[in-house]
Amino acid sequence: MKSLPRNVWILAISQALLLSVSSLVVFVGGLVGTNLAPVENLATLPVASIVVGTAATIPPVTLLMNTIGRRRSFFVIGIFSILVAFLAAYAITISSFYLFCLSTFLLGTTYSCVMQFRFAAMESVSEDLIPKAASMVLIGGIAAAFLGPEIAVFGKDLTKVEFAGSFMMLAGLFVLGLIFLLAFKNPVFQEADNKSPQRPLKEIVKQRTFWVALLSATIGYAVMSFIMTATPVSMHVMDGHSLGHTKWVIQSHIIAMFLPSLIAAWVIKKLGIGKMMLAGLIAYLICIAIAFVGNQLGNYWVSLVLLGVGWNFLFIGATTLLPQSYHPSERFKVQALNDFVIFGVQAVASLSAGWFIFAVGWQNLLLLTIPFIVFQFIVVGKWNADKA
Repeated sequence: MKSLPRNVWILAISQALLLSVSSLVVFVGGLVGTNLAPVENLATLPVASIVVGTAATIPPVTLLMNTIGRRRSFFVIGIFSILVAFLAAYAITISSFYLFCLSTFLLGTTYSCVMQFRFAAMESVSEDLIPKAASMVLIGGIAAAFLGPEIAVFGKDLTKVEFAGSFMMLAGLFVLGLIFLLAFKNPVFQEADNKSPQRPLKEIVKQRTFWVALLSATIGYAVMSFIMTATPVSMHVMDGHSLGHTKWVIQSHIIAMFLPSLIAAWVIKKLGIGKMMLAGLIAYLICIAIAFVGNQLGNYWVSLVLLGVGWNFLFIGATTLLPQSYHPSERFKVQALNDFVIFGVQAVASLSAGWFIFAVGWQNLLLLTIPFIVFQFIVVGKWNADKA
């Protein structure tokens, strides 16, 4: 079996360090928001802000990478991320809710940069190693699942104001990630690949493969984000579960998002991309059923683990499928469009989660996701049947 190049391992380690921004903000964003927000319905706005920030910064981040290369872009965004982490700590210190929301919005730049790691890894390997490379980079999220919540709790009382120290420690993780990224080398493409004629986007998006990949990743991310964003508020604020239990559930969820990456390449080889994505949608439906029937700790834990597994199968399946819709010279514009749609829709899901959890409750919030899951089940099922 071919071994993966150094680039992939560097990106996996850096993903573990930089992606901790996501698990930290998901874990403490709603809690800090509950303390600082002028009205309770805005409590999850800091969490939604990082998703909105991700969607908003994907086009400029992708353009930056297309202009100065991935390596230099990683360095520039790494420095920026360190500064923003300290801004978030300052916002908490002065009890400024909207400055904190601005900070998490700007941290979306970090997340949109990290989301490019999977493409950078895929560009660093031969075609037969693409599923393995994408999976290996995403495995870095397992460590991020621990790092984010752990530094959140460890840094909670580091200063006089709760959670300000958490974001100071986040800045430290960004520094470590930046050090590793200095060893990254831009993937080398054949000159003919880079300068070959590019098709217009309107021609590329006519392909059925493109839409199956885009919709699978978009619906997978939106459903996951909608439920995950509401979980800490539902668990800790509404149902009275401890902060420790809430942290454990969120950590378990994020681990479940990335742990299946260890076998994702094998699953694709055995089942195919279509069946893998269908399995992810089935995991979503079981997740909703378990969460719907009870608000006990076990219900939250099992359902959030299944939510993570479902996301992994959908996202890796879609990520592996997407390159089949574009040529190397078209990669930046297709990747930018793909991620902009994914995180734009996810932003809407995250923004609405705070309102829905207080307005209609946990169980009704869960039911709202079913039509989208069923729709995507039909899309993937038909595409998979037609391919057979």
